[in-house]
Amino acid sequence: MRASLDAKASVAVGAFSRRGKSRVHVKALDHDFGPDLKVTPYGIYLPELNELYLYLTPSIVTSDFILDCLADLWRSLRCRFPQVTRLLLDLDNGPENHSRRTQFMARLVEFVDTFQIAVQLAYYPPYHSKYNPIERVWGGLEQHWNGTLLDSLETVVRCAASLLWRGIQPIVEVTQKVYQTGVRLTSKEMDLLELRLDRLLGLEKYFVLITPTPAT
Repeated sequence: MRASLDAKASVAVGAFSRRGKSRVHVKALDHDFGPDLKVTPYGIYLPELNELYLYLTPSIVTSDFILDCLADLWRSLRCRFPQVTRLLLDLDNGPENHSRRTQFMARLVEFVDTFQIAVQLAYYPPYHSKYNPIERVWGGLEQHWNGTLLDSLETVVRCAASLLWRGIQPIVEVTQKVYQTGVRLTSKEMDLLELRLDRLLGLEKYFVLITPTPAT
């Protein structure tokens, strides 16, 4: 099963103008004077199924956040797809999910062993992440809510959930957990972890296969 993953730029929550168009007159601020809250949408899009899952967080998009979202989604999907033995993840080389990010790779190995499913990482090279299918979703979401006053988290959730992406509405979840940056493995721990990573010769950064250790 193929999945496309990425985060959108954070959204300032408040009575701020987003330079969109609305059918009704809307009063808004033309500058975001220190918003009290920012929300970052994180998307997991399944191109072959045309299913979109959005996770909204007021915290920081970290390696742990990304893997918590992936684990949450697969718990809900695996009963529908018992025949799937490998997940192909399309990603860019962002700082929290590149293949040398120790905490990201450690959490992926944990995911693979927990769910007994292989994961193939396929990274887009620099300046080519626009070809990642989830990027088109962000353009659609931006057009969809630009004319709306995103003045509360509830409004952000409601507006995101009303998006029609190729005729289907997304599943939207809010994650309130607070995530910490700077979580990483030691060099010795990463050396051991590398034994679980099958990197494609010549493209070691861009194609990585992780297979599960059989459960005992």
